Amino acid sequence: MPQPPASEGDARSAPAAVADQLVTRHHQTTIGGATVRYTSTTGRIVLHQEKRKDGDATATWEGARPRAEVFFVAYAREGAGDPAQRPVTFSFNGGPGSSSVWMHLGLLGPKRVRLQDDGMPVPPPYQLVENDASLLDVSDLVFIDPVGTGFSRAVKGEKPKEFHGFDGDVESVGDFIRLWISRFGRWSSPKYLIGESYGTTRAAALAGYLMDRHALYLNGLMLISSVLDFSTVRFETGNDLPPLLFLPTYAAAAHFHGKLDAELQARPIDDLLAEVEAWTLDRYGPALLRGDALSSEEVDALAVDLARYTGLDEGYVRRSRLRLDIHRFTKELLRERGRTVGRIDARYTGVDRDGGGERPEFDPSMGATMGAYGATVNDYLRRELGFDSDLPYEVISSLYAVWDYGKFQNRFVNVAETLRRAIATHPFLRVFVASGVYDLATPHFATRYTLDHLGLPPELRGNLEEVRYHAGHMMYVDVGILRQMKDDLARFVRAAADPERTSPLAP
Repeated sequence: MPQPPASEGDARSAPAAVADQLVTRHHQTTIGGATVRYTSTTGRIVLHQEKRKDGDATATWEGARPRAEVFFVAYAREGAGDPAQRPVTFSFNGGPGSSSVWMHLGLLGPKRVRLQDDGMPVPPPYQLVENDASLLDVSDLVFIDPVGTGFSRAVKGEKPKEFHGFDGDVESVGDFIRLWISRFGRWSSPKYLIGESYGTTRAAALAGYLMDRHALYLNGLMLISSVLDFSTVRFETGNDLPPLLFLPTYAAAAHFHGKLDAELQARPIDDLLAEVEAWTLDRYGPALLRGDALSSEEVDALAVDLARYTGLDEGYVRRSRLRLDIHRFTKELLRERGRTVGRIDARYTGVDRDGGGERPEFDPSMGATMGAYGATVNDYLRRELGFDSDLPYEVISSLYAVWDYGKFQNRFVNVAETLRRAIATHPFLRVFVASGVYDLATPHFATRYTLDHLGLPPELRGNLEEVRYHAGHMMYVDVGILRQMKDDLARFVRAAADPERTSPLAP
């Protein structure tokens, strides 16, 4: 793999001026029973702002202004043939305000955080173990920390807020991808994006931005715990979509915690979800469309069914006007046990000081994983990958509280149309969508609704592949599901890179 100038040593030795800081290391691991040798490149690349000559429409790099230092970790398999022909996958997480650590050390990278095999927490000190389900045997990997996360920062004199919004984020990440591909000679490689949570929003937007701005066409998108249309997950007065689309996941959570009646509790989870989804489409949705025109008898009948599917009290459901808010549900489901349930993963439980409160004090599913990922990434970057910095590594910052949604101000963010247009313009673009049935942040039924409303013609619907796993938002923390995901993602990458594929729109 071609390498820009780098040092075999500690990145503290980089010059004080704003400049690229890169460290390379060579490693070996075992993936799927085979030995894999690989090179890591870790550090920061400086993004510059192009300047233009007066009266000249041609851009020039003379005096280009540095704007940000973007931190990344890249892995390239050694001895795998021409690097310019090998697939490369760019990975990022969500938030907004999250670093790339979750999929880096949980799903894709050559090392993973050690938890219990089912994803439940372990006590500190935390450890990394070899990830024998890494995607590195199939694709080179680049983990990107957007500006304000990880070690990525705006340079002195630049306004960080210019990167902390929908447009600035997409442009800076997209420009980094273009620059990395140019620097490392990968324009001929099959190219993929994989995002999780808000990272799926970013990935869909990037599919359009890279195509329009840089003529960079992707082979595939991998969307993990996706949210493309925020109207499906934002509980606002007058928006009846979320109560409908969250209901199957409420039922899954209630089933997991033994809150349903004996008949429903005995059902396999997939059978239960199919019934609840059908009831939502056939009865619940039409009922909420009628609003206050429902009779009291109809309300009572719906409350009985909702209580049965969610494990909640009929009176509570009725007082909630048949619309169950996510935060109230996570507080209410196990209230009599003195427990709350997780939003990221409803299988985790927590304890609040105030058992009578309206919503949980914290998300126990985040509390169970944050410490392990935070400790291991800080140790791993410094000790094994050789990059050191006195900056705090921002695992998750509070950027979501100040995020500028630009053109989406005062309306729901929706990048589904960007994705549709990208597929219509580039019919070879394939999309893999993974959902967890216990995910109360980006529910699987909300994802299905969004995909069913993309407006793609039948010929292009086959470009979409949707897989559900019996897990939560970070579905890969379960070792068994991690291995299932590796098989699914590897198959997807290979298929989307097949040079013999024909366009779905070919006559």
